[in-house]
Formats: sequence, C-alpha cells, structure tokens
Amino acid sequence: MARPKRSSMVLQKAEKREAGLQSISDNLDLGNDLTLQTYSQRIQALRSQISTYNSTLSTLDDLSRDIKSAEQELRDLSEQMLLGVAAKYGKNSGEYGKAGGVPKSERRRPTRKKTAAATDPSPTTAAAPISISLAKATSELQPVNGNGNGNGKVLVS
Repeated sequence: MARPKRSSMVLQKAEKREAGLQSISDNLDLGNDLTLQTYSQRIQALRSQISTYNSTLSTLDDLSRDIKSAEQELRDLSEQMLLGVAAKYGKNSGEYGKAGGVPKSERRRPTRKKTAAATDPSPTTAAAPISISLAKATSELQPVNGNGNGNGKVLVS
C-alpha cells in the first residue's frame, strides 16, 4: 500500500500571504530581517523539503514492493527445496525433518470436539405463578412475574 504523500496547509497559506505582500511592494522590508525576499526563500525551502519527502516516500514504496516480491520468491524456493528433499528422501525421513518439514510419523491428527448442544437438549420449565406483595396497600399492588429475571413484565393469567 502506497504511503500518503504530504501537503502543507501552512505552505498554502504562506503562498497566499506572499501574493498579498507582493501587491504591497516587490521590495517590502519591515525591519528586523522581515523582508519579502526572506519570506519567499523560506517558502521555497519548505516546498523543496516537502517535494524531497514525497519523492523519498515513492522510493520507499518501490523498495517495499521489491522486498515483498523477493520474499515471495524466497518463500516459493524454500517450498521447492523442501519438496525436493521429500521427493529424494521421502516425507518420513530424517533428512526431511532436518530440512524443516514435519515427518509423517510425527504429525498429529486434529481432534474434533463434540458439541454438547447436539447431544443434550436443555429441558424446558413451566412458568412460575404470579406473586403479589401483600405489604403494600391495595391501591399500590403491583403484580410481579415469578421467573425472577427482573424484566418487569407481568404475567397475566
């Protein structure tokens, strides 16, 4: 993935300001080394640095692609070397193990776990009866569901 190139809002703002300052005077000198020429030189220096940075990023992107390609070629060659050892000495030989392969006799077969849901269905329970708190006044009686989940839903019979 290519790295994003850099731009500069500071540079864009400075270029606009430079254009405005040039409209005042081409040889603007505000004292204390604040001249239009110095300002223009600093703008050009930043523009050059950003250009160099973006060019370097492009070079890095090219190098990164080259490295990925070389890694893929080496990965393929490594696989071919291992397959060559397997063809010459066999996949169950010590040479195959020395070359980085796992001999057939040392391979473990994966064991699959049995799922409990398929073998043991959960039993269903009957709904609990409605309970009413007798401690409250008759005008404030609130039916409470008996399932204990606290969701506040009332069971009506």
